[in-house]
Amino acid sequence: MDHAPAAKEHIANATLGQAAGYAVVLGLGGAFAIGMIATTFILKRYNRELQTSEMFNTAGRTVKSGLVAAAVVSSWTWAATLLQSTGVCYRYGVSGPFWYASGATVQIILFATLAIELKRRAPNAHTYLEVIKARYGTVAHLVFMVFGVITNILVSLMLIVGGSATLNALTGMHTIAAIYLLPLGVIAYTMVGGLKATILTDWAHTFILLLIIIIFALTAYASHDLLGSPSAVYDLLVAAATRHPVDGNKDGSFLTMQSREGAIFFVINIVGNFGTVFLDNGYYNKAIAASPVHALPGYIIGGICWFAIPWLTATTMGLAGLALENNPRFPTYPDRMLDSDVSAGLVLPYAAVALLGRGGAMATLLIVFMAVTSAFSSQLIAVSTICTYDLYRAYFNPEASGKRLIYTSHCVVMGYGLFISTFSVGLWYAGISMGYLYVMMGVIISSAVLPATLALLWSGQNKWAAAGAPVLGLATSLTAWLVTSKKQCGELTVKCTGSNIPMLAGNVAALLSPIVFIAVLTAIFGIDKYDWKSMLEIRRGDDHDLAQEAGVDLEEVNGGHEETQAEFEAEQAKLLKAGKISRWTTVVLALAFLILWPMPMYGSGYIFSKPFFTGWVMIGIIWIFGSFIGVGLFPVYESRATLSRTFKYIFKDLTGKSHIKTIHAQEAAVAGTPGDQTPPEKAGIKEEVRSS
Repeated sequence: MDHAPAAKEHIANATLGQAAGYAVVLGLGGAFAIGMIATTFILKRYNRELQTSEMFNTAGRTVKSGLVAAAVVSSWTWAATLLQSTGVCYRYGVSGPFWYASGATVQIILFATLAIELKRRAPNAHTYLEVIKARYGTVAHLVFMVFGVITNILVSLMLIVGGSATLNALTGMHTIAAIYLLPLGVIAYTMVGGLKATILTDWAHTFILLLIIIIFALTAYASHDLLGSPSAVYDLLVAAATRHPVDGNKDGSFLTMQSREGAIFFVINIVGNFGTVFLDNGYYNKAIAASPVHALPGYIIGGICWFAIPWLTATTMGLAGLALENNPRFPTYPDRMLDSDVSAGLVLPYAAVALLGRGGAMATLLIVFMAVTSAFSSQLIAVSTICTYDLYRAYFNPEASGKRLIYTSHCVVMGYGLFISTFSVGLWYAGISMGYLYVMMGVIISSAVLPATLALLWSGQNKWAAAGAPVLGLATSLTAWLVTSKKQCGELTVKCTGSNIPMLAGNVAALLSPIVFIAVLTAIFGIDKYDWKSMLEIRRGDDHDLAQEAGVDLEEVNGGHEETQAEFEAEQAKLLKAGKISRWTTVVLALAFLILWPMPMYGSGYIFSKPFFTGWVMIGIIWIFGSFIGVGLFPVYESRATLSRTFKYIFKDLTGKSHIKTIHAQEAAVAGTPGDQTPPEKAGIKEEVRSS
C-alpha cells in the first residue's frame, strides 16, 4: 500500500509543523522520563524505597485507592478511547459516545470483584497467570500465557498505530519516526521506576488529560463563536442530518439513541473490552499493587470517573466535527471525511483544528501523547511481569534472585518496546488502522474471558475446560468471522472483514461459545473440587540479595515485610467483606449503564429535544469535573501526609539543617524500634501507607 502521497499531503496541510511533533515526542517525553527518574530517586532517598523485584513489579502492594483509580483510568484511556469514541460519534451521533463509554465502563466495574478475589485467593501473586498455573498446571498456564501476551500486543499496537497516525495528521511527522520515538521516554522511566513510576505517571497524565477535555467542552458549549452553546450545536446537528441522514438511525437523526449500526458497535465494544480488561495483566498489576483495603474503592472510583472521558470527549468533539464540517474552518471542507480517515481516528484532531485552530491541534497532540504513553507504560510492565515470573522464573530459573528478576524485567521492557514498534511499522505498510484492530481484538482474545474468570470464582472448573475452552472458542470465533465476511462480501478484504456484521458474528462467538465448551468438558471430565490452597503457595521474589547490597533490613522495605498469621487473617476478613460489597455494587452499576439508562431511549426511538440535549451535555460536563476531583485531586489529598513529610525532608536536606541519615534515625527513634525489627505500624492492616 503506497503511503507516500498521503504522507506528503499531511506534511503540506499539517496545522502544526514537524518541529512540534518532535518537540512533544522527544521534549515532553524526555521531560516526563527525567521527572519520573527524579521521583524514583526522591522516593529512595527520603522514603527509603528500595527498587527490589517486588517493588519493581508490584509497587510494594501498598498503593491507595486514589492512585489506583487514577492508574485504572489512565490504563483504560488509550488513543482509541479518544479517537475511536469520537469517530463513532461522527458516524452515529449522540448514541456513539454513550455506547462506547458504557460498553467499556462495565468491564472495569465488574473487574473490581475479580481484583478482590485475586488478592484474597493469591495474596503473593505477581500476575493472574501464576494463579492459572497454581490451579491447573502447565498446559492451561501456557494456553493463557499466549492469550494474555496476545492481548497486550493488540492493545500496544492500537496505542502506537493510533498515536502515530494522529501525530502524522497534525504535524506531518513521518509515521515511522513517530512509531519508533513514541515509546522511548516510556521505556526509560519504566525501566528505572517500575510499576510505581508507571502509576505516578498515570496520575500526572490523567490530570493533564482531564484539564484539556474540560477546555474542549467549555469552548464548544460555552464560548466558541460558531458554536458556543448546546442550543447552537443542536441546530447545526439538525441541519447536518438534513444534508446527510444516518442510515439506521431513527429518522436519520444524529440526536437519537436508536441507531442500528450504533447498537451493533455496542455489542462488539462490550465483547472486545471484556477481553482487554479480564485478560490484560496490566489491570491485575493494579489490583496486586493496591493495598488490600483500597482495591475495591480504587476500581469503582476509576470505572465511574473513566465513563465521562470518552462520553464527553466524543459528545463534544464528534458532534463539533459534524456541526462544523460544512464550515471552511474544517480541514476537509467542502467534503465530508473519508471513512478511512474516520477509522484512523482523525475526527478528533480535525474537529479540534476547526474548533481552536493551532491551539486545538496542540491540545489534541498533548492528550493523544498522554493517552498513548501512559497506557503503553502499563503494557510494558504487564508483559515484563509475565515474562519474568510466568516464563523465566516458572520454567528456567525457579530460584532466581531479586537482582536477576529485575535484570530480566529490564530486558523485557526494552525488547518488547522494540518489537511493538517494528510490528506497528508492518501494520502501517499493510494499511491496518487502529479502528480495525479495535473491533477485531474481541474475535482473537475473548474466548479466554470466561475460563479466566471462573478460575478465581468457581471451584468446579476442571483443567481440561480451562485449557480447552479458549482454544475451541478461538476456532469458533475465527470461523464465524471469516465465513460471515465471505458470505457478505464474496471476498476477504480488510474493508469487508472490518465491517460491522462479520465483526459482530466473530465477537459474539468468541465470548459466548466457551459457555458450551466449558459445560461439555465439565460433563466429560467431571466437576473439579478445588480447595484454593495451591494459590496461597505462590512465592514472592527473594530480594535479600538486593537488601543486603543496599545495607538495609528487607523488613523495612516496602514489599519486603513477611506477613504474620494475624495480619493475614485480618487482611482476609477485610477482603471477604469487600468481596461481598463488590458483587452487589458492580451488578447494580452494570445494570444501570447497560440497561436502565440507555435502553428506554433506544426502545422508544426518542429524538432529543433541545432542552433534553442541553441537559445531556450539562450532565457530561458536571461528570467530567467530578472525574477531575476523583482521580485528579483526591489522590493528592489522600497522600497529603506523605507528600508533606517528603517535602519537609527535602527542604531540610537541601538547606543543610539535617542530613537524611539523621532524619531517618530520628524517625526510627520516635517509632521506638531498632533498625532490625519490624516497626509497630506493620502490625495489622495498614490504614495509612507510607509509600503512597
